[in-house]
Amino acid sequence: MTEKLHVVRKQKDTVFRMLFREKKELLELYNALNDLAYNSPEKLTIYTLENAIYMNFKDDSSFLLDSELNLYEHQSSYNPNIPLRDLVYIAKQLEKYTRNDTIYSSALVKIPVPRFVVFYNGTDVQPDRQTLRLSDAFEKKTAELELKVLMLNINFGHNKELMDKSRTLREYAQYVDRVRKYAKLMRIEEAVERAVAECIKEGILEDFLSSQKAEVIAVSIFEYNEEEEMKKIRASEYREGKADGKAEGKAEIVAIIRKKTGRGLDSEKIAEILEMDPDYVKRISDLLVEDPDRSDLQVAEILVGQKEPQ
Repeated sequence: MTEKLHVVRKQKDTVFRMLFREKKELLELYNALNDLAYNSPEKLTIYTLENAIYMNFKDDSSFLLDSELNLYEHQSSYNPNIPLRDLVYIAKQLEKYTRNDTIYSSALVKIPVPRFVVFYNGTDVQPDRQTLRLSDAFEKKTAELELKVLMLNINFGHNKELMDKSRTLREYAQYVDRVRKYAKLMRIEEAVERAVAECIKEGILEDFLSSQKAEVIAVSIFEYNEEEEMKKIRASEYREGKADGKAEGKAEIVAIIRKKTGRGLDSEKIAEILEMDPDYVKRISDLLVEDPDRSDLQVAEILVGQKEPQ
């Protein structure tokens, strides 16, 4: 029988973030990416931006090293809007970085070089590496402004050279692969516990998993469930496009938002987690609060204008 876990989970924590929130592991990853051999973690300065409007920031790591401001972001779903989100984020971060300088003076204010990397391990097929560009979102072609994001596929079996250089990243990929494999055969709770036990036994993330076992299990279960819900949303969005916005497609999204509202999350937090328009999520949340007895389909019919609110 699966043991019940009573772990207070920080909202938006992921196993990836737990692994790389320490300077030693972050430096290992930085060295692997850049083919360098820095060995002084204390030279790395971790940056945070309180109340960041940057979606999903708390999943990720922002740090300064060798005059470079690095943003390492973990994603389990492909998002072509990451360059635009990074533009908003880096503007806020540089504003914080230059708070003691005046950008209106005649002297040039020096800033660190921004570097953006996304570590992708979703289940959709993606290449080992690709570059996402802000300019792809422009309505007209222009070279006025550009922001590039390197997206790396870190699923097990991909980017072998990078994995060989970073043991922590390689073993993380092995752990995630086992969770997904066992989740096809058993309940997710049992799958995670089996993957954790096997990895500890085989020396995969052994110290990390042994010392933070309960939290890792709780976070892994939450992550997997979030990933499955995102798949449903993407599938629903696709069906909506094919069916010209019929209510049946939206009903699945309503069901997920109802479930998260029941967990005590407000519409803003739900929109952040699901990467959806906050106003759209609030509209659904308001309809659910207005009449809790409405079915998911009834709410969806209101959204597409097939039925008036009563």
